[in-house]
Amino acid sequence: MTATSTWTITQADFVLSEDGLTNVINNLHWRCDAAETNSGSDYTAGNYGTQSLAAPNSDSFTAYDSVTEANCIAWLKTAMGADAVTEIETSLQAQIDKQKSPTTGKGVPW
Repeated sequence: MTATSTWTITQADFVLSEDGLTNVINNLHWRCDAAETNSGSDYTAGNYGTQSLAAPNSDSFTAYDSVTEANCIAWLKTAMGADAVTEIETSLQAQIDKQKSPTTGKGVPW
């Protein structure tokens, strides 16, 4: 089975004014969480980070009040690049796979 990955934006930083535009988002703080249920057990893994964005094109600028989380996730993934997005999701799947089939343990023998 394959984990389902969910991307969320936890914060958007913005500059108040840039090139005649106001409230320009320039930095996104994100989380990617993966979850999978296997044989009645739930497994999760997560990752987080920050991604800077390039200056916007004034012709296609989205006003801050009109920006949605879906917009930010699309901008984030574009800025990161498809390879980085895949690498994060693959890493989360590997963490879940390790939880399902652990190779190490911890504790004390008493």
